[in-house]
Amino acid sequence: MEIREAAVGAAYRWRWAALAVLLAAEAMNLLDATIVQVAAPVIHADLGGAESGMQWFSAAYTLPFAVLLIMGGRLGDMAGRRRMFAVGVAGFSLASLCCALVPDATALIAARAVQGSAAALIIPQTIGLIRAMFDGAELAGAMGSIGPVMGLAAICGPVLGAVLTHADLFGSSWRAVFLVNVPLAAAVLAAVPLLREDRAAVRPRLDLPGTVLAIAGAGLVVYPLIQGGTAGLSAGGRTAMAAGVVVLVVFGLQQRYGTRRGGRPLVEPSLFRDRGFPAALATSTLFFAVMNGLMLVVVVQVQVGLGDDVLTAGLTLLPWSCGMAISSWVSGTRLVPRHGSRMMFVGVAVMLAGLLSAIAVYAGARPGAYPWPLPCALALCGVGNGLFTVPFFTTALTRVRPHETGSAAGLLNAVQQFGGTLGIALLGTVFFHSLATGTRAGGTPGTASLHAAGLVFWLAAGLLAAAGVTAALMRTREAASESAEPAHA
Repeated sequence: MEIREAAVGAAYRWRWAALAVLLAAEAMNLLDATIVQVAAPVIHADLGGAESGMQWFSAAYTLPFAVLLIMGGRLGDMAGRRRMFAVGVAGFSLASLCCALVPDATALIAARAVQGSAAALIIPQTIGLIRAMFDGAELAGAMGSIGPVMGLAAICGPVLGAVLTHADLFGSSWRAVFLVNVPLAAAVLAAVPLLREDRAAVRPRLDLPGTVLAIAGAGLVVYPLIQGGTAGLSAGGRTAMAAGVVVLVVFGLQQRYGTRRGGRPLVEPSLFRDRGFPAALATSTLFFAVMNGLMLVVVVQVQVGLGDDVLTAGLTLLPWSCGMAISSWVSGTRLVPRHGSRMMFVGVAVMLAGLLSAIAVYAGARPGAYPWPLPCALALCGVGNGLFTVPFFTTALTRVRPHETGSAAGLLNAVQQFGGTLGIALLGTVFFHSLATGTRAGGTPGTASLHAAGLVFWLAAGLLAAAGVTAALMRTREAASESAEPAHA
């Protein structure tokens, strides 16, 4: 009896140790996405190149991550999730080391693209491995631990990036934000044997044509936005963006045609029979474009416009991250179980209030002086962010059928990353273009950056309002069915 209890206890400890490994990999990915945004102006000052490099340092990571995410999940189904997880972590570690050693901005952007591709192998495997190790109440507890860890990573990312860069350990400056990944990834790799191998019962096939079309379409849309920089979109850029939209339409048709022929496309076309899921994709794109784009603009305005250091920029974002983490927890544990999808609109309203408050702060700020009310406005944005995110994902997957769940979750994550990339491209380009225009007109960098930041926040408020409209389309049928139930009874 004692031996059996000891075995059960050992198995329990093994499962939770394995969960810690998976959560560490998830946190490593989120940290890397936010840690670099804070250090981007310092990296640009050191490596030189065009101002658009500051956008590419983030976008070069999130774009391949977005378009390869679903393919990464398929590779785990085929070759084994633990194996692909290990390959991804090893690739991420090597790419991080390359990022820390690069001689110029072009090499850094290339290494960041490899990093993002490796992350696309890691993240899809974590949920599958958790489900393979846990069941029942333990599975619920394991899945519930993801949110707090992600919230902690969101808080630590900007601050850690700022502290590491500011500390200039052994003269490493910004390179430390990439070197920190190496020991963390090495520890995760050493613990991979704790994970149980798992793969799909039915071996799927890769949709290489669909993957190529997705990469080409997304790249053609994002590249001209960022490369336009201070000069704005050229005729060639507009043509490339139009071509990207056409390629993405062809991708959609190819996915539908592949299903009719009995293939396994990247995206399950049946998801689009109900308008709620396409509305969720549009909402995700708009909302995360606002979130990621604004974070970049805030840190660039503080460092480039005000001339403050990277630590000040990181601490400026801290209230946003804290507000998001706390409100996500409250929303998931208390508010969403009681009020359901209505909390999405509360989140949008609170975040919109935060954006308008930030606009007022920028309008009344003194050029060259730090706008001290700004962190309060950003905290309000973070609270709205957290209130929105939990009910959004819950509502988006509510009417998804069991055989569509994997495709729906993968597509939502991919679109989230693509929306973030699009936000960095769009809002960042508007900021740099307005900053350059104001400076050329004779304004100081401080005055021009305040005007540029205010303009970006107005644009973000418009995008957020549009996200509220598309979110309403997500729940129209749900609300109708809820109101019909009492009458039927």
